[in-house]
Amino acid sequence: MTGERTPTVTPYAKANADYAPLSHPDATGALVTAVQPDSPAYDVGIEVGMRVVSVNGKPLDDMITWLWETDDDMVDLEVYDPRDETVSPCTLERLEGESWGIEFDGAIFDGMRTCVNACVFCFMTMLPKGSRDSLSIRDDDYRLSFLQGNFVTLTNMTDEDVERVIACGLSPMNVSLHAITPDARRRIMGKNAARGIEVLERLMHAGIEIHAQIVLCPGINDGEELDRTLAYCEEHEQITSLGIVPLGFTKHQNRFSTSYSDDPEAARAVIEHVLPYQERAFARFGRHTFQMSDEFYLDAHMEVPGASWYDGYPQYYDGIGMIRSYLDDTRNAVRTRADALARIAGRLAETGRTLRVVSGTSAADTVRGFIEHEALGGRVIPIENRYFGGNVDVTGLLCGCDLLDQIDRDLTDVVLILPSVMFNTDGVTLDGYHGKNLQDEFERRGAKVIIASTMPFEFIDALEDALEP
Repeated sequence: MTGERTPTVTPYAKANADYAPLSHPDATGALVTAVQPDSPAYDVGIEVGMRVVSVNGKPLDDMITWLWETDDDMVDLEVYDPRDETVSPCTLERLEGESWGIEFDGAIFDGMRTCVNACVFCFMTMLPKGSRDSLSIRDDDYRLSFLQGNFVTLTNMTDEDVERVIACGLSPMNVSLHAITPDARRRIMGKNAARGIEVLERLMHAGIEIHAQIVLCPGINDGEELDRTLAYCEEHEQITSLGIVPLGFTKHQNRFSTSYSDDPEAARAVIEHVLPYQERAFARFGRHTFQMSDEFYLDAHMEVPGASWYDGYPQYYDGIGMIRSYLDDTRNAVRTRADALARIAGRLAETGRTLRVVSGTSAADTVRGFIEHEALGGRVIPIENRYFGGNVDVTGLLCGCDLLDQIDRDLTDVVLILPSVMFNTDGVTLDGYHGKNLQDEFERRGAKVIIASTMPFEFIDALEDALEP
């Protein structure tokens, strides 16, 4: 490719190229979405819109192959150009520590591995009718477990997949376990459940670290069945963390009508049930291993444990330790960012505006500790999730229609914060509202609207920038 044309690239950011449709039979591989100027990829003429078909002679099927094959400072590629439907070889060379200067569209290039299970609690089966198709994709791809931290069941993995995980050392893996006895697993997951345990034990035997998860369903995998699962994890040192999260359900199904969110005593009983396992793990390994999700403490009306209890937060994005982290960040932000908070309060006072922050109902009390602190003087607007219904109450699943219905019609002199976590990477809510449309509507009601993280330090930075004169 070198010398064939002068590369034309956008700055190092994603862009869309006006190229011809992908029609060449060899045009598989990874779509190039960004090229960094003066990088090795730039130097050989790779451009946005092209596809990297192979790397060192191997088909480029996912980012694991890319990372594995490009670990040295020279790499051979085959690149497809849709403008003339040609596949050309090229060699990239880089200095030690230099980036290749190329970005791709996603992490999986040969098609997502979808779920072969029939889990009784599957959220995808509880969506409202008419939900956009992308919400119904039931991915269960082991590669995304390693690359993005997704939890997977292992039930659709081939022997070749297992050998690849072991050979490449794809560790840790995040595994949805749910139960250990065959009958309980089949009842929960369906006919393929046994394959998951077979693969799990092969991975553990090979030294792959496991972060496991249980979705706890009253009357299905709790009680004695939970004991069996906890005992299994206790016996396998490769399981370094086990997250236990409560059943969540929407109103768009008829399997469930109650969970731990409706029964504080039941939630408290589960916490107490797991405590001896946590204590034994800490005595043995110096870690608690068995982690209760934040929802259990909220449902039980109990204070969340201190930070040390969470073993470095290995399952933070599974909703485990988020509240403790938020509380600690609040305390630190109020202490260390006092000047910034004072500037924000002063700017709000100068403009005669008041601060309002949207939150899901489950996190509202926690967020109030920061937003309604005297240094900010704001107010939290808890939004009930009527779109999904059931016991869905987290901020990340808030929908535009509920904001529009439940936020005041008159927002004169209000600075309204919409949590960025409720929007996907395209800026769209789960019910299809674009952030810009919501901003426009709330501005018509009189508000200054800011989409921002509500995590204390990020929130302070975003508000300072937005309220600059």
